[in-house]
This record gives sequence, C-alpha cells and structure tokens, in this order.
Amino acid sequence: MKHDLLNKAYDPEEFRSMAHRLVDHLADHLDNTIHEKSNKTIPWNTPKEEHEFWSDYLKNGDAQNLFPEVLDHTIHIHHPKYMGHQVAPTLPITTLSAMMASLLNNGMAVYEMGMAPTAMERIISDFICKKIGYGSSSNGFLTSGGTLANLTALLSARKAKLPHNIWNDGHDEQLGIMVSEEAHYCVDRAARIMGLGEKGIIKIPATKNFALDTSLLETYLDRAKNEGIKVFAIVGSAPSTSTGIFDDLETIANFSLKNDLWFHVDGAHGGASIFSKTYRSMVNGIEKADSVVIDGHKMMMMPALTTALLFKDGTHSHATFSQKADYLLEQSVEEDWYNLAKRTFECTKTMMSLHWYTLLKTYGEEIFDDYVTVLYDLGHEFAEIIQKDKSFELAVEPMSNIVCFRYVNHTLDDHTLNRINEKVRQSILEDGEFYIVQTKLRGIHYLRTTLMNPFTSMRHLESLLKKIKLLSNTILAQH
Repeated sequence: MKHDLLNKAYDPEEFRSMAHRLVDHLADHLDNTIHEKSNKTIPWNTPKEEHEFWSDYLKNGDAQNLFPEVLDHTIHIHHPKYMGHQVAPTLPITTLSAMMASLLNNGMAVYEMGMAPTAMERIISDFICKKIGYGSSSNGFLTSGGTLANLTALLSARKAKLPHNIWNDGHDEQLGIMVSEEAHYCVDRAARIMGLGEKGIIKIPATKNFALDTSLLETYLDRAKNEGIKVFAIVGSAPSTSTGIFDDLETIANFSLKNDLWFHVDGAHGGASIFSKTYRSMVNGIEKADSVVIDGHKMMMMPALTTALLFKDGTHSHATFSQKADYLLEQSVEEDWYNLAKRTFECTKTMMSLHWYTLLKTYGEEIFDDYVTVLYDLGHEFAEIIQKDKSFELAVEPMSNIVCFRYVNHTLDDHTLNRINEKVRQSILEDGEFYIVQTKLRGIHYLRTTLMNPFTSMRHLESLLKKIKLLSNTILAQH
C-alpha cells in the first residue's frame, strides 16, 4: 500500500496535470493583480483567524483546492497598489526556473552535486564584479539572503585584517566594526553573532538627512582606540532600509583606506543601481569596497532568497571558512572555485544561480536598468506631489524608490500626529486595497512606501494620498 502511494506521488503524468492547473491559476493571478481585476492587495486576517482557518483546512479542506486557497490568503505583491516591503514582484519566468531548481534539487555543496548551476554562478558573479567596477582578480558567490551575506563578509573582514587566526584559535581582545545608526539591523545581529557585543558595534550618528555622518568618522575611531577596541571594518549602507538614503561611499572608502579598515557595502536593496545608467552615481565609490552585497530578490525581480556577495580581491572569498570535510572537499593547488561549500556558510544551497542566468540570457542586463530606473523615477515623482500638498510632510527627500512621509495637521502636536498616522496605517492594512508599512525616525511616526512594482503609477499614488486624507479626517472626527 505504501509502495502504491509513493508510485502515485512520483507519477510524471500526475505531476504534469497538477503543474498545468497550477500554472493556469498563477497566470490568472497575474492577470487579476497586474490588471487590477481584483481591488485587494492583501486579504487581511488576524493571526488567530488565519491559524484557525489553516488548522481546519488541514483536517477538512479539499487538497485539490489547496493552491487556489493559498492565493486567496496571501499578499499580492504583483498588484500595483503593493507598496510595502522590499520584496520584488518576481518576473514570471523565475517561477519556471524555481520549478526546475526545486525538482532537480541540486544541493551544490560540491561540484558534482550541481555542475550547471555552479558554472552559472561563477559566470554571474564575474559579471556582477565587472559591473561594480572591480578588476580581474575579483570574485564572489551567491548565498541565502543579505543577512547571511553580510555576516560572511564581516567574517572575511576579520580574517583579512587581524594578524591571528580567530577562526581556529578564538580571540580575547575587544573587536569592533563601524556602522551608521541607520544601518539594517542584520549588521548589528551579525556583529553580535561574531561575539563583538554591544561595545564592538560602533554606531556613527546620521546627518539630518539620515546618511552616515562622515565628519564624525575620525572622532569615533579615535574614541574606540582609546577604549581598547580593535576596529577592523566599516560598513556603508546603499541604502539604509528605513529611509532609502545612501551613505557617501566615496568618503567612507577613502577613510577606510587611510586607516587600513575593511570597507563593506551593504547594497542589498540599492546595489542594483550599478545597472542603471541614470542612477549609477548613487553608488559612486562602491568599486573601492572590499566586499559588496546585492540581493536578487529585491531590485532584480527574483524570488527569495538569492544574494550575491562580491569581493574586490577574490582570494578572500576562499579564505573565510577553513574547515576539513575530507569526504566532501578535495584539496587543490589551484583556486577551487567549483566546490562552493568551501566558500559559503551553507553546506547545501539551492540552485539560485539559475534565476540570475535565466534573466540575463532571456532579457539581457537592460531589464535591470529599466526596473531600477523606472522605480527610482517614480519615487522622486511621488515625493514631488507630497511636497505640494500641505496635508503631508516628507521625512527626507528620497534618493531611491523608498519614500517616507506622514499626514500632518499643524494644529496638532507630534504625539497626536504619531497616533493618527499609526491608526491610518492599521486601517489601510485591514482595508486591504493598498499595502504600505511604517517606520519611526527620531521619535516621529512615518508611513513608508517602497515602490517595487513597475506598473504602479502616479494615479495609484494620488489615490493612496486621497485615502490617507479621508482616513485621517475620520480619525480626527472621532476624537
């Protein structure tokens, strides 16, 4: 009986039938969202309601209807009114590359477990290194997300800049990294995982425009030295997650060179600016970084998770992890680029290079230029209409597709305005037509939009502002 069940589960014709139905469902979903046949971006439920629904469905639901039910209970990122987190509306072709990667399931720890994707990964990493502006000695690889990539880069920095082998021998001195107070929390988390503690995370205050204040770098480095902290790296944000503001990478690069620090750029969101002819200047200086992180699942239209970690000196991409696993990893005199478990934190990883290679082969790098440029342009246009409306206030003039703003009424104090904007955001979430998020900057509550959908237009954004005004007036009338 068990054998019969396994035969059915692996049956190619059964798979063919299920896959055809699913592709039809997904194509209809794209049609409904992109062309706004559905007016809902998120079918909001409370956590309790959602848990109860799926608990009951596991017992009583129809298995044939599972995938349509998932579509009905998830956020619709391809909808033009999705303006929330930094998650790309994936290009439909990546659904097919993801399907192939899932079925083939090449683990890619060693070369023979992933021959094609391993070769593709080398081609893709070399391609991105060239776009950054690195020379022929550069190298890199793909890994599972920006958090892991940033941690790996800082481990590489520690190994490169300290005279003793901490990986094998441990350490007893206080180490530190320098980073903007506006940097993504994963940098703080990586530093703590590395044992630096709170003292070793030297947070540089931001300017009034939320970029790292480079005028304070020497002061904070001297202070750290006086406190007995050995600083080995500095991180530049390209951009910060909350505000979308880019640090001055050129100045940070010069500072790091002068003080023999490793310069790492967290370009998880904005590193894709290297592809935009219009906005390449946002990341001037990135070519001087020792390492760079760029997420494919943010501004490059790929499914999560896939992140490129690139090194100016490619030898550093091979030296981070020194650990024997003789049954897996052969010793080689020449550069052993094709056994990826030597170079990444993961011992097994997905065939993520297939997404990058597929897009590059099918559409060329121009599609990345188009995507980044369209959305950055839209961010600037949105800021212009916000500035013209006295009912709104920008947190900062945007540099990218992230726009932070709030409803204002000059008869009310900031505490009251914070409560109104919080309630507005919750009302928008529960209503489900739009999806936006929120952030708090220096005690002020802002509505935060990340314009990820190239089909979002000024019409949608004007409609959003109109809705926010209506909700704000309703909230005020209730008080």
